[in-house]
Amino acid sequence: ARCSAPLAPEQDMEACVPPLQGHNYVPPSVPAGLALNLHLLPSWVRGSPCGVPGWCRHGASHDPCPMAWRHQQSSVTAKGEETAAAVCATCTVPARGHRTLELALAWDMPRVHFGSKEKLHLRRYTRFFGSNGDAAPALARYALAHYEEWERKIDAWQKPVLENSQLPSWYKSALFNELYFLTDGGTVWLELPHDCLPQELQTPGVASLSHLLPVLREYGRFAYLEGQEYRMYNTYDVHFYASFALIMLWPKLQISLQYDIAVTVINEDVEPRQYLMSGQTAQVKLKNVVPHDIGDPDDEPWQRVNAYLIHDTANWKDLNLKFVLQVYRDYYLTHDVPYLRDMWPVCQAVMESELRFDTDNDGLIENGGFADQTYDAWVVNGASAYCGGLWLAAVRVMCEMAEVLGDKETQQKYSGILQKGKEAFERLLWNGKYYNYDSSGSSTSSSIMSDQCAGQWFLGACGLDHGELEVFPKSHVISALQTIFEKNVMGFAGGTMGAVNGMRPSGVPDTSSVQSSEVWIGVVYALAATMIQEGMVQEGFHTAEGCYRTVWEQLGMAFQTPEAYCEKKVYRSLAYMRPLSIWSMQLALESRAGRAPCAPPAPSSPVYQHATRLRGRLMGLARDQRATSSWI
Repeated sequence: ARCSAPLAPEQDMEACVPPLQGHNYVPPSVPAGLALNLHLLPSWVRGSPCGVPGWCRHGASHDPCPMAWRHQQSSVTAKGEETAAAVCATCTVPARGHRTLELALAWDMPRVHFGSKEKLHLRRYTRFFGSNGDAAPALARYALAHYEEWERKIDAWQKPVLENSQLPSWYKSALFNELYFLTDGGTVWLELPHDCLPQELQTPGVASLSHLLPVLREYGRFAYLEGQEYRMYNTYDVHFYASFALIMLWPKLQISLQYDIAVTVINEDVEPRQYLMSGQTAQVKLKNVVPHDIGDPDDEPWQRVNAYLIHDTANWKDLNLKFVLQVYRDYYLTHDVPYLRDMWPVCQAVMESELRFDTDNDGLIENGGFADQTYDAWVVNGASAYCGGLWLAAVRVMCEMAEVLGDKETQQKYSGILQKGKEAFERLLWNGKYYNYDSSGSSTSSSIMSDQCAGQWFLGACGLDHGELEVFPKSHVISALQTIFEKNVMGFAGGTMGAVNGMRPSGVPDTSSVQSSEVWIGVVYALAATMIQEGMVQEGFHTAEGCYRTVWEQLGMAFQTPEAYCEKKVYRSLAYMRPLSIWSMQLALESRAGRAPCAPPAPSSPVYQHATRLRGRLMGLARDQRATSSWI
């Protein structure tokens, strides 16, 4: 926090704080709850030139701030007791002059117990500041010493976007402000105990993830809620959309999260559980399938996964595919070959599990006649545009990963499946203008789904959407997107609220499900990114703008973007993960501007080792070049 006031510039914070020792900050012995447990402002604080001794950037006099907190301690606040604290500083403003007061407010809550209270977890920052609960002064001091550098780096990061006159103002706001959810989504970033053993994370005897422990020890465990009302960590069918924010900005957190998912894939939980929608009983977690989530914060996340109770997600058709697609996308953007090698056996396992859903051996999976994907209240039966498209995209990246890793047998296997599946997909679903919702022949199977090109969206993000690499005919993709724009966007609410999930060919929303008649903001941002990838830039911006205007302006839900709303402006699930997919729009814009990552070299390539050594410098150079490049 900062306010204008006169200060003596020579009164530097170095006089007020103990020295740093390397990267391990040794805090003074201040009471853990000092700032939070003050009931009334005591005289020893009021009398200090800076208000809070030892914590300020500058004092109001030329004398160093007294270390009064070494001898004073506030009483612990009793349960239910109201408490307040105040900080004051005094100084003189000379005529026609100005000064600046700077305040750092720090919370030190290093230890975490989830609801079951079975395990003690330490937050990530404890590796630098300790876990005793007395680090608030050191945290505040570190903030005061570095905040100007942080501000400079934030400005440099945002400047190419904010100063680009070709980008609309609403997009600049949405792009950066939707990131609120990464910290406000019930987020935890935890340390992995240093004495953790591999067998504590994965079942003995299964394929080893050789870099699992090094990655988790170095980068910790990261988890965020599906939404503030949907209490599950790292809900994976939704993270599929949101993951673009992590892989583009904090790629090591995405890699760490993927390792956590990979561990759960190869583990199982045989505890029986009754599922709410079907009433059937099945085990909590099957081996070799991707979980829905990594647990409930009111239980013990990571240790017990799949807190979701509505459906048995072992029979969902999208989760396994979304893991495979993210693995290749992550590799494509990071060139992380050890990660790809570790994930390859897991990808093979989940794709083998997925093959059981191809019941007629035509190379295309079929949905099971219930809501067996992220649209968990929208029934789908037979071949479908959404899951079928994701399947073909996942088969395509399996071929690509097999080629990179030199696995010719697997490459040949999935190449054959891809050829059959592409023919079946076009034959069963293409109607001349767009892909039908499903092939069931029901009264709503011809609905226009706004998310029907999800597979193409991810392939485009991976550079696998053109020429000999394309899976879906380019003319069909463009026709489908144009139909969606005409019907789901412009034909819904006057073209001002984004894209409705389902639209009938007659031009009325599909009301067969509560979800088919909703707008999902995260899906709309992904759709807009797909349009941009295919050259429909203005259509993409118009589509996404409707969501921004509705949420941030008309509904007044700034920094609490919901999962969904309908035409009558009734919303569902406040503060949700999926809208982070707006960062896929940014990736699409960068790709169009010629700054997409080049295809990573194969590990056997003679340039691979050299490229790996230069990776950090090249990534820095690419960031610098953004400031002088056009975005569209």
